[in-house]
Order: sequence, then structure tokens, then C-alpha cells
Amino acid sequence: MDLRNIAIIAHVDHGKTTLVDELLKQSGAFRENQAVAERAMDSNDLERERGITIFAKPTSVEWKNTRINIVDTPGHADFGGEVERILSMVDGVVLLVDAAEGPMPQTKFVTSKALRLGLRPIVVLNKVDKPDAEPDRALDQCFDLFASLGADEDQLDFPHMYASGRNGWADAELDGPRKNLDALFRLIVDHVPAPKQIKHQDEDFRMLATTLGSDPFVGRLLTGRIESGRVKVGQTVQAISRIGQKIEQFRVTRVQAFRGLAQADIEEGLAGDIVSLAGMTKATVADTICALAVDEPLDAQPIDPPTITVTFGINDSPLAGRDGKKVQSRVIRERLMKEAEGNVAIKIADTPGGEAFEVSGRGELQMGVLIENMRREGFELSISRPQVIMKDDNGTRMEPVEEVTIDVDDEYTGAVIEKITGPRKGELVEMKPAGAGKTRIVAHVPSRGLIGYHGEFLTDTRGTGVLNRTFHGWTAHKGAIEGRRAGVLISMENGEAVAYALWNLEDRGKMFLGAQAPVYTGMIIGEHSRDNDLEVNPLKGKKLTNVRASGTDEAVRLTTPITFTLEEAIAYINDDELVEVTPNAIRLRKRYLDPHERKRQSRSQ
Repeated sequence: MDLRNIAIIAHVDHGKTTLVDELLKQSGAFRENQAVAERAMDSNDLERERGITIFAKPTSVEWKNTRINIVDTPGHADFGGEVERILSMVDGVVLLVDAAEGPMPQTKFVTSKALRLGLRPIVVLNKVDKPDAEPDRALDQCFDLFASLGADEDQLDFPHMYASGRNGWADAELDGPRKNLDALFRLIVDHVPAPKQIKHQDEDFRMLATTLGSDPFVGRLLTGRIESGRVKVGQTVQAISRIGQKIEQFRVTRVQAFRGLAQADIEEGLAGDIVSLAGMTKATVADTICALAVDEPLDAQPIDPPTITVTFGINDSPLAGRDGKKVQSRVIRERLMKEAEGNVAIKIADTPGGEAFEVSGRGELQMGVLIENMRREGFELSISRPQVIMKDDNGTRMEPVEEVTIDVDDEYTGAVIEKITGPRKGELVEMKPAGAGKTRIVAHVPSRGLIGYHGEFLTDTRGTGVLNRTFHGWTAHKGAIEGRRAGVLISMENGEAVAYALWNLEDRGKMFLGAQAPVYTGMIIGEHSRDNDLEVNPLKGKKLTNVRASGTDEAVRLTTPITFTLEEAIAYINDDELVEVTPNAIRLRKRYLDPHERKRQSRSQ
């Protein structure tokens, strides 16, 4: 059977996973009566809840005697480590672009990686049936994007199609028949070259491991494209690290290939195909799985370095151990090391005391997903404010800068520009009308300045603004950047919050919790209306009297408290504060719970 390997690239919410659903349906991957969930490729619980792709996942369809291996890639730059590994397995890319929004920052990030590898793109202008779609403008922007990224003549001479992934059609012309996706299938088969590895089937077996998975029955599973030779069940092979060190020899217990959404056992994998192997105990991502006669590893694609670091520690608050069962530092360390093994974009380092661990990654969203997965597994953690990783360049201190693309209503443009170019020390690059009463702002802002900005941005734009960001480069350190301006309200007692006390405290600021919520000394229960921290007593009840006349007692009606999501809580805290994360709660607290210790610290500072 003829073979093609492609990756689908798109920005968040441009319809990539929905299009893959239709490709699977129209290729006959599902039975007529088979129940299939919407966005079937988003198999992870968090992916379904958030509506984004987090993990790169291969699938396979058959169309007119051609097998097409399709890799669904994440659209967010925080998960770029998934993309950089996956692109080495494919021979072409389909760039999916919303016909109304045009190419966005994450599109630029992944496309630059693909063009650098010499892959020839196919551009699919999706959602052309939307009222505000401008496919011609979006197509011109794609050409400009490729040119700015240094594409060669073959890459600039790209074919394009007009499509509606939700309605399941794609045509070469905007006014085409709009029946099905046959035109897209045909273009993939004609434009994407067959794997060049096919002609090396008689050589020694070699495969670069790109993703790590596990199966409860067979253990570790390593997935990659076979670069040469063939592999059979029962064959003895070896694993070599990227530096040429021999890690282990093992017997292949299972060879699996992708067939639709499932993986099917096959007897033999051939060069050019994407397969998963089982049987190893130590081999991991970026290792070369090869025949015993092979000595040299395959080149692994370099991974962009992390840009932020977050400290994961044990939960040492008075409420520790009530919700979760995994609270020891040893268990937390094992879980983080397991994560770093399969996710090459994350680095783990021990802190001097050994009770906490510095986790480095791409962004707040990536850290938030890791923490959310851990809390669902029963972990309790204390999380510090993200810190940007600096680097030294010939004695100059450098910091990471991100390219921020903002679509905002015209009336809020001034407030947004003032915030990003003023206290956050960003530089305005471009500002132009985006249609429908909106303005598009492009700016280069230090990563430090963007930590905690998203919530403020939504407030400034009344929830109507859209902010996208991606790593741009490095610049000289821009000096101090002001953090959160408001102080916090800190509990000075242990117990359960009393409605009457919270009602009286509402004049002091906004509350983060309601009545009957457990509190402890040092816990942050609200935001102060001024810029200093204030210790308060949320347990103070009303003094009782003998008077029982009608109208003497006032009805206590509390304002709805502010509830943080995990990412919002991590971005909100200051350097001397922590987020306490348990399976059932997200709390904020001061780093020093003992008030006497806190006073000593403030005097020393």
C-alpha cells in the first residue's frame, strides 16, 4: 500500500481536530453505527474540558489504496516540545488557517519549525462559510508569513484549498461543489512525497523514538518513524542515547501501527511507517532504537530551551493531607521525573533543601496542565510564582521576549497599549484595523511583564479581548517590572470563616472565599483595597444582646467571592506567596505561615 506521513498545524480553535474527525469519518475509519465523540482525537480529559490539543497524537486513514498517517499537533506554543519531536516523523504539513483571523502566533511558531526542516506546506483556509471570513486576505497573509520565515521557492509555491471542517468539505475553488473532502485527500496524495525511507527497507533497522507512552499490559511504548530496515515481533534490538551511549538490549514484544483511532498489532513494521514498539525498560524519547549492528544514533531535533521556572514543594499548611494521599516529597519527585522523561520540554532540578523542586518549562499554561494532572492524581502541592529564566551573553544579562498578538474592540485599544508599553515595558510593533470594529495590536513584551497580565487584560477589555503569545527571542534585561499593585487580606486565626466577619471585611477589599470555608493563620482570604497587606480576623462573630426586636439584626448578605482557576492563582501571587493545590481546593497563602517569622522577615528586608 502507498504511504504518506503528514502533520496538521493550526492555531488554537482554528478547527484542526474537527477537520481530523471528518477525515476519519469520510475515509471509512468508523463503522456506520459506531458512536464517536466530537473531537475524537482530544482523548485526554483536560483536552476535552479546555477544548485545546495538548498532546501530539498520530492517527491513520486509508483512501483509495493509500495509507495516510496524520499527526494532530498542539496549537499552543507552551506545548511546542510536542511539535518539535513530531515534525521529524512527517514528510509534509497541512497548515489550517481560520479564514477570518488569518495566521496567528502559534501558527507562526510551528510553521517556522516545519519550513526549517524543508517540509512543503499545503494551506487550507478553514471556516470560509463564516460571515466575517476573508479568505483572500488570509491567503495573502500566509504567503507573507512564509516569506518572512525564509521559505524557499518550492515552499512559497504552495497549493491551497477552501474548506469547512465542521461541514466536512474542501474544494480547490471557493465556489466549488462543497460535498466532501476528496479534493483534500487527492491533494495530500499528489503533493506530499512518499517517505524516502521506503527505499532503505533492506538496510539495518533504525528508528528515532519521538513519543513515550505506556500500556497496562505491555509496559513502555515508544513511537517513531522507522528510518531504515524493518522490525518484527521477537527481534532483539538495542537502544542508543543521542550521545552514542548504549542503554539496553531488549526483545521486541509488540509492534503496533495506527489504524484509525486505535493501535493494531502487526507482525512487521517497514521503513517509512510510524509504529510503536514495546519491550524496553529504560529507553526513552530521543533515543535511537536500532539493530545490534548499528553504532551511530540518529540526529534528534534540538528542543527550544525552557523560559520559566516554577518551584513545586510539599504542602506544609495546617490543612495538609485532608484531601490528597500523595503528600511526601519523595512521591512528588518520582512523579515529576516521570513527566520529564516523556516531555522533553520540561526540566527538573532539586533545590538545596531537597523538599522542593524547580520545574522549568515553556509557559504558565504548560505548568498549569501539569499541576492540574497531578492534583487529579491525588497530589497536594505548594506552588511558587513563575520566575523567568535569564541567560548571560558575554556579560550582558538577557531575558526572553514574547510576541503578543491582541485582537481588541477599538474602544479599549488605548487601555491595552498603555498597560503593555508602560509598566510592562513592551514595544509596539504593529497596529492595524482587524474589521468588525476591532483592532489588531502586535507587540514585543518581556515574558516577566506578561506573568499575571491575562486577568487584568480581560478586565480592561470587558472580557471581549483575545490575547495570543509566542516566544520571540532574547533581549537585554529591561530593569524592574512592577508586579501586583494591591495588597492582600491575611487571616490571623485558625478555624472556619464566619459570615458576619466576612461581611464586615468587605469594606476592606474583595473576598476569595465564603462563609464556613476553612482558614488558617497566614492564609490569603482576599485582596486589600490598598497596596499594603492587612492581617484580619475572619472568625469574629457578632456580639449577642438580650434585644430580640424586629429590625434589630441586619441580614448578612455576602458578595459572591472571587474564585481563581489554577493558572489565574499562579499568576496572581507575589514572590512571597504560594498557591496551595489539593484535589479539592486551590488556596493562596503567605510563604511564612508563622506571624512572628513573617515579622522577622519583613524587618530583615
